Amino acid sequence: MSRPSRLQRQVLSLYRELLRAGRGKPGAEARVRAEFRQNACLPRSDVLRIEYLYRRGRRQLQLLRFGHATAMGAFVRPRGRTEEPGGTETVGIPSDDDDDPRSPRAPETRSEGQ
Repeated sequence: MSRPSRLQRQVLSLYRELLRAGRGKPGAEARVRAEFRQNACLPRSDVLRIEYLYRRGRRQLQLLRFGHATAMGAFVRPRGRTEEPGGTETVGIPSDDDDDPRSPRAPETRSEGQ
């Protein structure tokens, strides 16, 4: 087996650092493992994507190490109407996956003029 490249060593180091930083924070270790497993199938030749993910992981590590971080989660856009703290209702941002069969949508209707 050949020696790991510098980028491979950096990625493995980041993985270990993220796991250490995530100890004791709910969901962090599982999220780190899932994220790395998801991207493990990237070809070694896709260096730009790997470097991008590495930089993103470094930023996440800084946030995780920050003293106020208590957990690690994913950002989810609200669907439908949500209530703001002032008691007003706002319409949530629709997700990018509008063709998701699980998303509740009203059936499209066409008027006779169209």
